[in-house]
Amino acid sequence: MGLSIDHLLLTPNEMTAADTAAARSGILSFDLMERAGRAVAASALRNFSSALRFVVLCGPGNNGGDGYVAARALAEAGASVDVFHLGEPEGLQGDARRARDLWERSSKPLECYQPEQGDVVVDALFGAGLRRDVPEAVALVIAKVDEAKVPVLAVDLPSGLCGRRGVPLGASFTARHTVTFMTRKPGHLLLPGRSLCGDIEVFDIGIPARIIRSVAGKIRENSPPLWRDLVPAPEAGTHKYRRGHLVVFSGEGARTGAARLAATAGLKAGAGLVTVSSPADALPVNASSLTAVMLRQVDELSDLQSWMGSAKLSAFVLGPGFGVGEKTRQFVLTLKDRPLVLDADGITSFREQPSKLFDAFAEGETRLVLTPHEGEFSRLFPDLAADVHLGKVERAVQAAARARAVVVYKGADTVIASPEGEAYINANGPPWLATAGSGDVLAGMIGALLAQGMPAFEAAAAGVYLHGEAGKRAGRGVTAEDLAAHAGVALTG
Repeated sequence: MGLSIDHLLLTPNEMTAADTAAARSGILSFDLMERAGRAVAASALRNFSSALRFVVLCGPGNNGGDGYVAARALAEAGASVDVFHLGEPEGLQGDARRARDLWERSSKPLECYQPEQGDVVVDALFGAGLRRDVPEAVALVIAKVDEAKVPVLAVDLPSGLCGRRGVPLGASFTARHTVTFMTRKPGHLLLPGRSLCGDIEVFDIGIPARIIRSVAGKIRENSPPLWRDLVPAPEAGTHKYRRGHLVVFSGEGARTGAARLAATAGLKAGAGLVTVSSPADALPVNASSLTAVMLRQVDELSDLQSWMGSAKLSAFVLGPGFGVGEKTRQFVLTLKDRPLVLDADGITSFREQPSKLFDAFAEGETRLVLTPHEGEFSRLFPDLAADVHLGKVERAVQAAARARAVVVYKGADTVIASPEGEAYINANGPPWLATAGSGDVLAGMIGALLAQGMPAFEAAAAGVYLHGEAGKRAGRGVTAEDLAAHAGVALTG
């Protein structure tokens, strides 16, 4: 794809590979450090113009080198600057040593720092490369800074934050602003990392885009350019059957609301026809609440099989309010050759025999979309959920490969993963999307895109993003009904 690098998310290892490739191409690595450090200094002056003192905390590696450059640039601009170092500065090597030597003033051991009113901390201790818990000396400084409420500007990532998983390693600074270079890292978007980074500024230090693309893996921020061209656009000759027929399965009489939310969202999201498949005891309540959405009585497996043999049904949503048990499993396995969004009770029904579900959808093109929240994910993939060494992206990717399905691992940092190892992290959802029924609306939106012929991975990614946009349109205090009403939000820009 001829996309800009704006959507790429490089892991710390990939960013190291980019630095190495840039040096091999003839770009001087110290020039990159100089640009990075000066970008940090410029950001500090711009965002913290009232600072009385900039306190630059420099670590033992290249992140510390960025800090020494930033300190020199701040001093050249006339700012008050003090530098505190971790470890012995004499042990610095390469570019970091050169940056230290060009800082012609003294520095003090990190342990000596005492926060003062008017301080702004420039955190250049570790950045994205940390792989172990922070040393005790760093944890103590983090606690001091946090207690004193001193603003922090982080270089690359707040020190202590894992750039791959977005989780604190023992302790982490909470930054008000973060300056990173060339691209963001997964840890900038995954929670709790996103909340620890503050505002994120990406600065181009001059590594060519071709190098960034060459080292990038399959992690992206979920954005319209990745799938916009595959979103069906109504044409003059389009009729309802060309826009697909979506079926949403309803639960019994007392559990019908979830299916109606999904069905309403599916209709708003562009499906030409939507039918709620309803057991007999739920027909009256569903009929009294549905207008444009159609209704079909389906009680037993034979009813479903007969209907599938006589009607053109494009995609299915099963799970919301449907119930857990053998009937659910039978219905799902009957749909094994059709595009299916499996949510809620549909997922939980296979917790004892997940391989039965995975084997059923293993052959052919990907047509199963699983939409678990944290609890449902742990029921279907208990070993992955329990592995503390895996981040959310890695769990989702491994789950998708195992299930031969697209996995929409829901949350405020929803990850969409394909069996081929692609992973998109979604970041546009407002916090008020955390409301009862929101997931039912999402299932209906993805189902509508499947019904219109979108490939499963792109349909899931588009559905998640548009779900976030619908939440923004609906505004604070949104209910699931409001969200479903806004599910037809159009792409702009």
